[in-house]
Amino acid sequence: MRRARQRAGEPPGTSMPGWNTARIAAILLLVLAAAAIGLAAIGLTITQREDSRREIARHAALQDALDELRAVFGDLDHFDSGQLRLIERRAGLVDLRFDADLSADNGREAQSLQNPQGRITGWFSWAPDRALARAMDWLWGFAAAVGFTLAICAFLALRATWRLGGSLARSIESIRKLTTQDLLTGLPNRRVVLERLEQAMMARRAKIVAFALIDIDSFHDINDTLGRAGGDTMLVNIAERLKSALPAAALFGRFEDDQFAVVMQSENGRTATELADMLTAALEKPIYMDQMWQISAGIGIVQAPEDGTTADELNRRASLALRAAKHGGRGAVRRFVPQIHEEHAERRFFLRELEIAIEQKAFDVHYQPVVAAEGGAMVGVEALLRWTHPTRGALAPSMFIPLAEESGLMNQLGEIVLRRAAADGARWPDLFVSVNLSPVQIRSNGLVDLVGAILRDTGMTASRLLFEVTEGVLIDNPEEALTKLEALRALGVATALDDFGSGYSSLSYLQKFPFDRLKIDRAFVASLGTSGNTGAIIQSVVTLGHALGMKVLAEGVETNEQRVLLRLAGCDEMQGFLFAKACPAEGIDKVLARPSGRSGPRRTAS
Repeated sequence: MRRARQRAGEPPGTSMPGWNTARIAAILLLVLAAAAIGLAAIGLTITQREDSRREIARHAALQDALDELRAVFGDLDHFDSGQLRLIERRAGLVDLRFDADLSADNGREAQSLQNPQGRITGWFSWAPDRALARAMDWLWGFAAAVGFTLAICAFLALRATWRLGGSLARSIESIRKLTTQDLLTGLPNRRVVLERLEQAMMARRAKIVAFALIDIDSFHDINDTLGRAGGDTMLVNIAERLKSALPAAALFGRFEDDQFAVVMQSENGRTATELADMLTAALEKPIYMDQMWQISAGIGIVQAPEDGTTADELNRRASLALRAAKHGGRGAVRRFVPQIHEEHAERRFFLRELEIAIEQKAFDVHYQPVVAAEGGAMVGVEALLRWTHPTRGALAPSMFIPLAEESGLMNQLGEIVLRRAAADGARWPDLFVSVNLSPVQIRSNGLVDLVGAILRDTGMTASRLLFEVTEGVLIDNPEEALTKLEALRALGVATALDDFGSGYSSLSYLQKFPFDRLKIDRAFVASLGTSGNTGAIIQSVVTLGHALGMKVLAEGVETNEQRVLLRLAGCDEMQGFLFAKACPAEGIDKVLARPSGRSGPRRTAS
């Protein structure tokens, strides 16, 4: 019974036996009260009967005493005190009196005296002997009082237990909802979903069981725009949209914050495919809340028995499939395959290795020179992080930087790069040092204080430190990004918009944000000379940058033709393999140590 209650959502410690015991005790009190009152009634009846019997006996005793006295004195019309005391003793009476008339009721017992003609000639009266009756009356009255008291107590106790029982039942129902339902959407919660999945697997037999996890893409943007209350309303709308697209027999629940789950059974082999189609179709139409929102979601799907034979296996593999879907971009759907498990194991391996490397600071920082478009002199360097794993060798930043961002290690990793770059740059007084900032670092509340501390610790001049941010940083949270960039500029640090032209390229960013440099994306540079429009686009970007008071830097320059075209377009600075590859700090030291280190040949480092 206890297990059944807990399966139904009733937590331990709130079951009914305690209240049943209280009710039984109250009922017992009521029974005892009834017994006491009944006993008192019976006792009173018996006492009254005994009292009547004793009264009859006293009258009979008086008559016997009178007959004896008449036998001696004959008929008497009056009695002296001696005769009265004799009759009194003989009849066993108390305070016997004889009067011609019977006075008003004074609580005394009385008996008439008649002459032979039947006329009443007087009255005998005496004090009634009610000592036993009074004692019994008190006893039965006490029993009745106790009975009535017990009855009242029992009634109050029963009423209290009934009311408390009802309150407890409501509380249990509330607790059941808290433990089985999501408070916002009213859907089954994670616990119920997993229980239903386990039940479906236990009763599966020949049926197919599909399990899907749905994670809403970029839901934090919705919360930032609509606020928490608006975000909750949007989540309810999304839940209703998804649920309405599913069969009635499917279980749809809220799994986590912006994540939902579906358990569906079928007898055909296309359950997972059909489920994916239902879910994606449900989100095709936009939702209107203050504006049109095109909602998308990453979906990870598994199907039994192909992808697992237990509920735990399906849950774990659906999570892996969902993770793979989220890595695949907005609206991606992934069915679990063994390769996903291998990728997850590989990711966990590198995550452990990354944590160790950060703890040991086992990273290198290389620097790629930036040269002036006119003359080719080196004017700055870009700090680039390098990690050489003990067994896997050199690892591309594109492999471990996203891992650091997703796992919460980016702030630590970014601090390592920033400290190293500032320390190296402090000994290059004629160069600026640019460092890339991750969106995670921009969101960090301690970024500005950290930069100030590093500048003080290393002696690096603030004006020679350049932070590069991408448009993605601005899109995620424009207001927060603007606040951080302005705070960095207040320290004297310069900023650059990196990869301009590769993303949304909104001109509003250039108007709102205080950038010192504009970096043209390498994709435009690569197409110079092969696409007729590229030169005009670059010319327009350069003109725009100069009009806004920014220097324009082109990256990815690999040919002399590109260099010439970029210089003619008006670019201020360039970097790329044509001039130098990234090298350790010692390589920059060697270049600067040459007499022609600032204005020598284009390939200033190797």
